[in-house]
Amino acid sequence: MTVPAKGLEGVVAGSSQICYIDGEAGVLRYYGYPIQELAEHSNFEETVYLLWHGRLPKKGEIEGFRGEIANAGGIPEPIVRLILSFPKDSNTMSCLRTAVSALSLYDRQSEDMSDAANRRKAVRIQHQINAIVPAIDRARKGLPILQPRTDLTIAENFLYMLRGETPKQDEARAMDMCFILHADHELNASTFACRVIGATLSDMHGAVTGAIAALKGPLHGGANTDVMKMLLSVGDVSNAEAWIKDALAKKQRIMGFGHRVYKTLDPRAGVLKKMSEKLCKSTGVTKWFDISSKIQEFVKKEKELNANVDFYSASVYYSLGIPLDVNTPIFAISRTSGWLAHLLEQYADNRLIRPRAEYIGPPERHWEPFEKR
Repeated sequence: MTVPAKGLEGVVAGSSQICYIDGEAGVLRYYGYPIQELAEHSNFEETVYLLWHGRLPKKGEIEGFRGEIANAGGIPEPIVRLILSFPKDSNTMSCLRTAVSALSLYDRQSEDMSDAANRRKAVRIQHQINAIVPAIDRARKGLPILQPRTDLTIAENFLYMLRGETPKQDEARAMDMCFILHADHELNASTFACRVIGATLSDMHGAVTGAIAALKGPLHGGANTDVMKMLLSVGDVSNAEAWIKDALAKKQRIMGFGHRVYKTLDPRAGVLKKMSEKLCKSTGVTKWFDISSKIQEFVKKEKELNANVDFYSASVYYSLGIPLDVNTPIFAISRTSGWLAHLLEQYADNRLIRPRAEYIGPPERHWEPFEKR
C-alpha cells in the first residue's frame, strides 16, 4: 500500500462535475464558468441554481427559484427560542452548528431521502441558515430577531436581518459577490466532511452540521477574522511594514497568505481586492484597504507568498459593518450552497467513502500479565 501524503495533500479522493481548480494557473470555475465572470455578471441565487442543477437558469426558472427561496418559511419558532437561550459569549460557529442540527427536528421531510425531497430541503436549509446567522448576532446583543422578507434577495436579506434596515444597493451587491466567491471550492475540509457524512446516507441537516463543525476549525474558516484583527493592530499604513517585519522576525504566521492548492494569486483575492478598494472609498475610511495593499506588497516581496480569499474579504466585511465574529458564519452561509450541491451529487451516485490507513504502529505483540510487563 502506497503511503499517502500527510493531510492527503495532492491526493485525488473522488470525481465531481461541480468545481474545477488549477492551482498553478490560478483558475477557479463552477461547472466550467470562471469565478471572475460569475462574480461580475451573476448573482448568488443564479450561482446557487448553477451549483445545484449544473447549468445557468433561464429567465422563468430563476424567477421561480428566487420565489422558492424567498418563501421557504424563515426560522421555526422553536429554533428562535433555542437561539435566544444560547449564552451571550458562545462561539458563533458553535451556535450555528447547534441551530442547524436542531432544524432537522422541525423539517417534516428530514428523513425523506428522495431527490425531490432533498432538493426542497436544500432550498429551506439555504434560506434558513441565511436567517440564523443574523439571529445569533442580534440575540447576543439583546435585539429582536428578524425573519427574512420575501421581497429581498439572499444578500439583501442577510444585511437587513443583521442591521434591521434595508441595505444600500452597492452594499447588497458587495455581499452578493462575496457569497458567489465563497460558494464552492472543490474538496476542501468541510466539503469533504460533508460528502463523507452524506455517503453514509445520513440526512442533509446532519451532513451540513458536520461541515459547519469542520469550517469552525481555525485552519479552515476564521482566517479573515484574524486578518482583520491584524489590520486593527497595525492601525495605520505607516506602521504596516514595521509591524510585518516584527511579526516575521518572531516567526508569527501572517494570516491571509498562502494556500494548499493555489501556487499563484487566489483568483478570488483579485476580485475581493477591487471590491475592498471600492467599499473603503465609499465609506470614507480607506486605511483598511491601504494597509492591506501595503502588507500584500511586502509579504509578496519578502516571502513570495500570495494573498488568498481571506485576506481582502476581511476589509470588505469590516467596511460593511459586519462584526468580526460573524465573518466565519458568513462563509458558512455561502459555502452551504456548495455543500448542498456536493450532497446532491453524492446522493445521485452514492458509494460509502471508506479509505484505508497505512499502519505505522508496532509489529504483532502478545498480552502479558502485570508481573512480566
